[in-house]
Amino acid sequence: MRLIAGMTATGAALLAAGYGAYLGFEPDRSRFPLRGVDVSHHQGTIDWSALKSDGIAFAYIKASEGGDFSDPKFAENWREAGRAAIARGAYHFFTLCRPGGEQARHFIATVPKSPGALPPAVDLEFGGNCAKRPTRAALQIELTKFLKAVETHYRAKPILYVTRAFHDAYLRGAFKGYGFWARSIYLEPDFRTKSWVIWQFHERARKPGIKGPVDLNVFRGGPKAFARWRVRGELMAPSVGPVPR
Repeated sequence: MRLIAGMTATGAALLAAGYGAYLGFEPDRSRFPLRGVDVSHHQGTIDWSALKSDGIAFAYIKASEGGDFSDPKFAENWREAGRAAIARGAYHFFTLCRPGGEQARHFIATVPKSPGALPPAVDLEFGGNCAKRPTRAALQIELTKFLKAVETHYRAKPILYVTRAFHDAYLRGAFKGYGFWARSIYLEPDFRTKSWVIWQFHERARKPGIKGPVDLNVFRGGPKAFARWRVRGELMAPSVGPVPR
């Protein structure tokens, strides 16, 4: 019994140490100097000045979802991120049960054209989505409608946020002209290796100015590359190249 108890305590300690290492994980700053967050109303009221002081360079802010939901904190977050001089972009959660054109119209009605804004982003994942599962061809048609409408309106090529599961089910081999925002917690992305632009590496981080957990991201490149991509979203395959070392 004593041996079992000792092993249990050791295992618990190892788990705690591992979780602590995960919470504090950040990619090498010499390779990825630009840090960012993505937020929604779930983060509550944010102290954007505190985020800026902590070195956050950019933020993607949830604007809309589906054809009729607007994030209740979007306008405030958009305004305050701008006041804090944090590069800001808006994202839309793409639902599987609404037409792409309808979703694009809703996003456009929600997000103003703002000089210097980051390229618009579309969030593509199964988590929190409707139960409907369209065919690969049908999804790609509706997503293309969304992307084209948004690109035409903002004159910037959208970036596609993807989980590995969603990517492999619907996007593998497609949308080669777009930059990707890859979700790969803790580990460097091993898909879209030539075309991911942003890497979401954390989903439970703690940052000054935000009371609860928040997602953390890095940009693939330095300030000059970020400035070029920020204008029109055109840092994409094959121009992205290998991850800087």
